[in-house]
Amino acid sequence: MKKLLVCIALVLVSLSRCVESQLQVGFYKDSCRLAEFIVKDEVRKAFIKDKGLAAGLVRMHFHDCFVRGCEGSVLIDSTPSNTAEKDSPANNPSLRGFEVIDSAKARLETMCKGVVSCADILAFAARDSVEITGGFGYNVPAGRRDGRVSLAPETINLPLPSFNVNQLTQLFANKGFTQEEMVTLSGAHTIGRSHCTSFNNRLYSFNTTVNQDPSLDPTYASMLKQRCPQNNDSTLVVPMDPPSPNMMDTSYYQGILANRGLFTSDQTLLTNSATANQVTQNARNPFIWKKIFAAAMVKMGKIGVLTGSAGEIRANCRVINS
Repeated sequence: MKKLLVCIALVLVSLSRCVESQLQVGFYKDSCRLAEFIVKDEVRKAFIKDKGLAAGLVRMHFHDCFVRGCEGSVLIDSTPSNTAEKDSPANNPSLRGFEVIDSAKARLETMCKGVVSCADILAFAARDSVEITGGFGYNVPAGRRDGRVSLAPETINLPLPSFNVNQLTQLFANKGFTQEEMVTLSGAHTIGRSHCTSFNNRLYSFNTTVNQDPSLDPTYASMLKQRCPQNNDSTLVVPMDPPSPNMMDTSYYQGILANRGLFTSDQTLLTNSATANQVTQNARNPFIWKKIFAAAMVKMGKIGVLTGSAGEIRANCRVINS
Protein backbone atom coordinates (compact mmCIF):
# COMPACT_ATOMS: atom_id res chain seq x y z
CA MET A 1 0.00 0.00 0.00
CA LYS A 2 2.84 2.37 0.89
CA LYS A 3 4.53 1.70 -2.47
CA LEU A 4 1.25 2.37 -4.27
CA LEU A 5 0.85 5.74 -2.55
CA VAL A 6 4.42 6.66 -3.45
CA CYS A 7 3.78 5.73 -7.08
CA ILE A 8 0.60 7.80 -7.18
CA ALA A 9 2.43 10.79 -5.70
CA LEU A 10 5.19 10.48 -8.30
CA VAL A 11 2.64 10.33 -11.11
CA LEU A 12 0.90 13.48 -9.82
CA VAL A 13 4.22 15.35 -9.59
CA SER A 14 5.11 14.19 -13.09
CA LEU A 15 1.77 15.34 -14.49
CA SER A 16 2.16 18.72 -12.78
CA ARG A 17 5.61 19.20 -14.29
CA CYS A 18 4.33 18.09 -17.69
CA VAL A 19 1.59 20.74 -17.63
CA GLU A 20 4.07 23.43 -16.60
CA SER A 21 6.51 22.38 -19.32
CA GLN A 22 3.82 22.95 -21.94
CA LEU A 23 3.76 26.62 -20.98
CA GLN A 24 6.56 28.41 -22.81
CA VAL A 25 7.96 31.91 -22.87
CA GLY A 26 7.49 33.17 -26.42
CA PHE A 27 4.74 30.63 -27.09
CA TYR A 28 3.25 32.79 -29.87
CA LYS A 29 6.52 33.82 -31.56
CA ASP A 30 5.65 31.81 -34.69
CA SER A 31 1.85 31.63 -34.60
CA CYS A 32 1.09 35.25 -33.63
CA ARG A 33 4.33 37.10 -33.07
CA LEU A 34 2.74 40.45 -32.11
CA ALA A 35 0.40 38.92 -29.50
CA GLU A 36 2.16 40.29 -26.42
CA PHE A 37 2.79 43.67 -28.05
CA ILE A 38 -0.91 44.07 -28.86
CA VAL A 39 -1.99 43.22 -25.31
CA LYS A 40 0.59 45.65 -23.91
CA ASP A 41 -0.68 48.37 -26.27
CA GLU A 42 -4.28 47.87 -25.11
CA VAL A 43 -3.20 48.01 -21.45
CA ARG A 44 -1.24 51.19 -22.13
CA LYS A 45 -4.21 52.89 -23.84
CA ALA A 46 -6.55 51.86 -21.02
CA PHE A 47 -4.11 53.08 -18.36
CA ILE A 48 -3.91 56.52 -19.98
CA LYS A 49 -7.70 56.82 -19.71
CA ASP A 50 -8.05 55.26 -16.25
CA LYS A 51 -4.99 54.44 -14.15
CA GLY A 52 -7.10 52.26 -11.87
CA LEU A 53 -7.60 49.66 -14.60
CA ALA A 54 -4.08 48.34 -14.04
CA ALA A 55 -5.00 47.24 -10.53
CA GLY A 56 -8.23 45.81 -11.90
CA LEU A 57 -6.38 43.58 -14.36
CA VAL A 58 -3.90 42.30 -11.76
CA ARG A 59 -6.79 41.45 -9.45
CA MET A 60 -8.75 39.83 -12.28
CA HIS A 61 -5.84 37.50 -13.05
CA PHE A 62 -5.59 36.56 -9.37
CA HIS A 63 -9.34 35.91 -9.15
CA ASP A 64 -9.17 33.81 -12.31
CA CYS A 65 -6.29 31.64 -11.15
CA PHE A 66 -7.56 31.00 -7.62
CA VAL A 67 -10.94 29.62 -8.67
CA ARG A 68 -10.63 27.04 -11.46
CA GLY A 69 -7.03 27.79 -12.38
CA CYS A 70 -5.68 30.31 -14.90
CA GLU A 71 -8.09 29.38 -17.69
CA GLY A 72 -10.12 32.55 -18.24
CA SER A 73 -13.33 31.42 -16.55
CA VAL A 74 -13.61 34.79 -14.77
CA LEU A 75 -14.17 36.42 -18.18
CA ILE A 76 -17.27 34.39 -19.09
CA ASP A 77 -20.63 36.18 -18.94
CA SER A 78 -23.61 34.86 -17.01
CA THR A 79 -26.53 33.32 -18.89
CA PRO A 80 -30.21 32.97 -17.94
CA SER A 81 -29.42 29.47 -16.65
CA ASN A 82 -26.06 30.16 -14.95
CA THR A 83 -24.53 32.85 -12.76
CA ALA A 84 -20.86 33.08 -13.72
CA GLU A 85 -17.87 33.91 -11.50
CA LYS A 86 -17.81 37.56 -12.54
CA ASP A 87 -21.29 38.10 -11.09
CA SER A 88 -20.59 36.56 -7.68
CA PRO A 89 -20.49 38.89 -4.64
CA ALA A 90 -16.71 38.37 -4.55
CA ASN A 91 -16.34 39.89 -8.04
CA ASN A 92 -19.31 42.16 -8.68
CA PRO A 93 -19.11 45.15 -8.65
CA SER A 94 -15.42 45.19 -7.73
CA LEU A 95 -13.78 43.53 -10.76
CA ARG A 96 -13.06 45.78 -13.71
CA GLY A 97 -11.03 45.83 -16.88
CA PHE A 98 -13.03 43.33 -18.92
CA GLU A 99 -13.21 45.78 -21.82
CA VAL A 100 -9.40 45.84 -22.03
CA ILE A 101 -9.35 42.08 -22.54
CA ASP A 102 -12.17 42.40 -25.09
CA SER A 103 -10.25 45.01 -27.10
CA ALA A 104 -7.06 42.97 -27.12
CA LYS A 105 -8.95 39.83 -28.13
CA ALA A 106 -10.74 41.60 -30.99
CA ARG A 107 -7.44 42.83 -32.44
CA LEU A 108 -5.82 39.42 -32.05
CA GLU A 109 -8.74 37.63 -33.68
CA THR A 110 -8.38 39.94 -36.68
CA MET A 111 -4.66 39.24 -36.94
CA CYS A 112 -4.42 35.61 -35.74
CA LYS A 113 -7.87 34.06 -35.68
CA GLY A 114 -8.37 31.29 -33.13
CA VAL A 115 -4.76 31.34 -31.89
CA VAL A 116 -4.36 33.38 -28.69
CA SER A 117 -6.34 32.27 -25.65
CA CYS A 118 -8.24 34.61 -23.37
CA ALA A 119 -6.40 33.10 -20.40
CA ASP A 120 -3.06 34.10 -21.92
CA ILE A 121 -4.33 37.57 -22.79
CA LEU A 122 -5.28 38.06 -19.13
CA ALA A 123 -1.89 36.78 -17.93
CA PHE A 124 -0.09 39.15 -20.30
CA ALA A 125 -2.33 42.07 -19.29
CA ALA A 126 -1.64 41.46 -15.59
CA ARG A 127 2.11 41.48 -16.23
CA ASP A 128 1.85 44.68 -18.29
CA SER A 129 -0.22 46.27 -15.52
CA VAL A 130 2.44 45.46 -12.92
CA GLU A 131 5.09 46.97 -15.17
CA ILE A 132 3.18 50.12 -16.14
CA THR A 133 2.60 50.94 -12.45
CA GLY A 134 6.29 50.71 -11.59
CA GLY A 135 6.77 47.03 -10.82
CA PHE A 136 9.29 44.77 -12.51
CA GLY A 137 8.32 43.25 -15.83
CA TYR A 138 8.67 39.49 -16.17
CA ASN A 139 8.46 36.84 -18.86
CA VAL A 140 5.06 35.12 -19.00
CA PRO A 141 5.13 31.45 -19.96
CA ALA A 142 2.13 31.03 -22.28
CA GLY A 143 0.15 28.29 -23.94
CA ARG A 144 -2.88 28.30 -21.63
CA ARG A 145 -6.20 27.29 -23.10
CA ASP A 146 -9.63 28.54 -22.07
CA GLY A 147 -12.03 26.72 -19.78
CA ARG A 148 -15.67 26.12 -20.60
CA VAL A 149 -17.16 26.40 -17.10
CA SER A 150 -17.73 29.44 -14.86
CA LEU A 151 -19.75 29.04 -11.66
CA ALA A 152 -20.34 31.83 -9.12
CA PRO A 153 -20.39 29.49 -6.06
CA GLU A 154 -16.80 28.44 -6.81
CA THR A 155 -15.53 31.91 -5.87
CA ILE A 156 -15.61 30.58 -2.32
CA ASN A 157 -11.95 29.79 -3.09
CA LEU A 158 -11.10 33.50 -2.97
CA PRO A 159 -9.79 35.15 0.22
CA LEU A 160 -12.18 37.46 2.05
CA PRO A 161 -11.23 40.92 3.40
CA SER A 162 -12.09 39.58 6.86
CA PHE A 163 -9.62 36.66 6.77
CA ASN A 164 -7.03 36.32 9.51
CA VAL A 165 -3.43 35.28 8.91
CA ASN A 166 -4.10 31.58 9.52
CA GLN A 167 -6.97 31.52 7.03
CA LEU A 168 -4.86 33.33 4.44
CA THR A 169 -1.92 30.98 4.98
CA GLN A 170 -4.12 27.90 4.54
CA LEU A 171 -5.93 29.22 1.47
CA PHE A 172 -2.66 30.08 -0.28
CA ALA A 173 -1.14 26.76 0.79
CA ASN A 174 -4.06 25.02 -0.91
CA LYS A 175 -2.83 26.61 -4.14
CA GLY A 176 0.78 25.63 -3.57
CA PHE A 177 2.09 28.88 -2.07
CA THR A 178 4.26 29.36 0.98
CA GLN A 179 3.32 31.81 3.71
CA GLU A 180 6.08 34.12 2.51
CA GLU A 181 4.63 34.08 -1.02
CA MET A 182 1.23 34.91 0.47
CA VAL A 183 2.69 38.02 2.11
CA THR A 184 4.47 38.90 -1.13
CA LEU A 185 1.32 38.65 -3.26
CA SER A 186 -0.69 40.60 -0.67
CA GLY A 187 1.44 43.54 -1.74
CA ALA A 188 -0.72 43.82 -4.86
CA HIS A 189 -2.99 45.86 -2.58
CA THR A 190 -0.52 48.69 -3.03
CA ILE A 191 -2.52 49.66 -6.14
CA GLY A 192 -6.23 49.99 -6.74
CA ARG A 193 -9.32 50.75 -4.75
CA SER A 194 -11.86 49.09 -2.49
CA HIS A 195 -15.58 49.50 -2.03
CA CYS A 196 -16.44 50.77 1.44
CA THR A 197 -18.67 47.76 2.01
CA SER A 198 -15.57 45.54 2.11
CA PHE A 199 -14.29 47.04 5.37
CA ASN A 200 -17.13 49.12 6.89
CA ASN A 201 -17.44 46.61 9.73
CA ARG A 202 -14.00 47.76 10.95
CA LEU A 203 -15.38 51.28 11.32
CA TYR A 204 -18.89 50.77 12.70
CA SER A 205 -19.58 47.19 13.86
CA PHE A 206 -16.33 45.42 14.62
CA ASN A 207 -17.63 43.21 17.44
CA THR A 208 -20.01 43.19 20.39
CA THR A 209 -17.53 45.08 22.58
CA VAL A 210 -16.27 47.88 20.33
CA ASN A 211 -17.61 49.48 17.16
CA GLN A 212 -14.23 50.44 15.70
CA ASP A 213 -11.40 47.96 15.16
CA PRO A 214 -8.79 48.88 17.82
CA SER A 215 -5.97 47.77 15.50
CA LEU A 216 -6.89 50.54 13.03
CA ASP A 217 -5.01 53.84 13.35
CA PRO A 218 -7.60 56.33 14.76
CA THR A 219 -6.62 59.16 12.40
CA TYR A 220 -6.90 56.85 9.40
CA ALA A 221 -10.23 55.53 10.70
CA SER A 222 -11.59 59.09 10.95
CA MET A 223 -10.56 59.77 7.35
CA LEU A 224 -12.22 56.56 6.20
CA LYS A 225 -15.43 57.44 8.02
CA GLN A 226 -15.59 60.71 6.09
CA ARG A 227 -15.35 58.80 2.83
CA CYS A 228 -17.49 55.85 3.92
CA PRO A 229 -20.59 56.77 5.93
CA GLN A 230 -22.41 54.10 7.88
CA ASN A 231 -25.17 53.70 5.28
CA ASN A 232 -23.17 51.00 3.41
CA ASP A 233 -23.45 52.68 0.00
CA SER A 234 -22.11 50.02 -2.37
CA THR A 235 -20.95 52.62 -4.90
CA LEU A 236 -18.44 54.39 -2.62
CA VAL A 237 -14.74 53.54 -3.02
CA VAL A 238 -11.43 54.52 -1.41
CA PRO A 239 -7.82 53.86 -2.48
CA MET A 240 -6.23 50.72 -1.03
CA ASP A 241 -2.97 52.58 -0.45
CA PRO A 242 -3.68 56.34 -0.20
CA PRO A 243 -0.07 57.62 -0.48
CA SER A 244 0.46 56.02 -3.92
CA PRO A 245 -2.69 54.29 -5.24
CA ASN A 246 -1.34 53.86 -8.77
CA MET A 247 2.26 52.92 -7.99
CA MET A 248 3.54 49.39 -7.46
CA ASP A 249 5.68 50.15 -4.40
CA THR A 250 6.11 49.11 -0.77
CA SER A 251 3.93 51.86 0.68
CA TYR A 252 1.34 49.13 1.33
CA TYR A 253 3.68 47.43 3.82
CA GLN A 254 4.63 50.76 5.40
CA GLY A 255 0.93 51.40 5.89
CA ILE A 256 0.47 48.09 7.68
CA LEU A 257 3.35 48.94 10.03
CA ALA A 258 1.52 52.21 10.78
CA ASN A 259 -1.72 50.29 11.48
CA ARG A 260 -3.22 51.59 8.25
CA GLY A 261 -3.95 48.31 6.50
CA LEU A 262 -7.38 48.78 4.92
CA PHE A 263 -8.69 45.23 5.28
CA THR A 264 -8.52 42.93 8.27
CA SER A 265 -6.68 40.59 5.89
CA ASP A 266 -4.01 43.28 5.46
CA GLN A 267 -3.54 44.30 9.09
CA THR A 268 -3.60 40.68 10.26
CA LEU A 269 -0.13 40.23 8.76
CA LEU A 270 1.25 41.88 11.92
CA THR A 271 -0.37 39.32 14.24
CA ASN A 272 2.09 36.56 13.35
CA SER A 273 5.81 36.96 14.05
CA ALA A 274 6.92 35.43 10.73
CA THR A 275 4.55 37.44 8.54
CA ALA A 276 5.21 40.61 10.56
CA ASN A 277 8.92 40.17 9.89
CA GLN A 278 8.22 39.76 6.17
CA VAL A 279 6.11 42.94 6.18
CA THR A 280 9.01 44.82 7.77
CA GLN A 281 11.54 43.41 5.30
CA ASN A 282 9.33 44.22 2.31
CA ALA A 283 8.73 47.75 3.57
CA ARG A 284 12.49 48.32 3.81
CA ASN A 285 13.50 46.65 0.54
CA PRO A 286 11.36 47.75 -2.42
CA PHE A 287 13.79 46.33 -5.00
CA ILE A 288 13.75 42.87 -3.42
CA TRP A 289 9.97 42.92 -3.00
CA LYS A 290 9.42 43.82 -6.65
CA LYS A 291 11.69 40.95 -7.66
CA ILE A 292 9.98 38.32 -5.51
CA PHE A 293 6.55 39.69 -6.44
CA ALA A 294 7.31 39.15 -10.13
CA ALA A 295 8.43 35.57 -9.39
CA ALA A 296 5.26 34.91 -7.38
CA MET A 297 3.12 36.21 -10.26
CA VAL A 298 4.82 33.79 -12.66
CA LYS A 299 4.13 30.94 -10.24
CA MET A 300 0.51 32.02 -9.80
CA GLY A 301 0.04 32.06 -13.57
CA LYS A 302 0.71 28.30 -13.66
CA ILE A 303 -2.11 27.29 -11.30
CA GLY A 304 -4.48 24.74 -12.84
CA VAL A 305 -3.73 25.65 -16.45
CA LEU A 306 -5.27 23.85 -19.40
CA THR A 307 -2.82 23.02 -22.19
CA GLY A 308 -2.51 20.87 -25.28
CA SER A 309 -5.96 19.80 -26.46
CA ALA A 310 -7.76 20.55 -23.17
CA GLY A 311 -10.29 23.39 -23.13
CA GLU A 312 -10.58 25.66 -26.16
CA ILE A 313 -9.47 28.97 -27.66
CA ARG A 314 -12.50 31.18 -27.21
CA ALA A 315 -13.43 33.42 -30.15
CA ASN A 316 -15.09 35.83 -27.69
CA CYS A 317 -13.70 35.87 -24.16
CA ARG A 318 -17.16 36.37 -22.70
CA VAL A 319 -18.78 33.37 -24.39
CA ILE A 320 -17.96 29.67 -24.62
CA ASN A 321 -17.54 28.49 -28.19
CA SER A 322 -20.67 26.83 -29.57
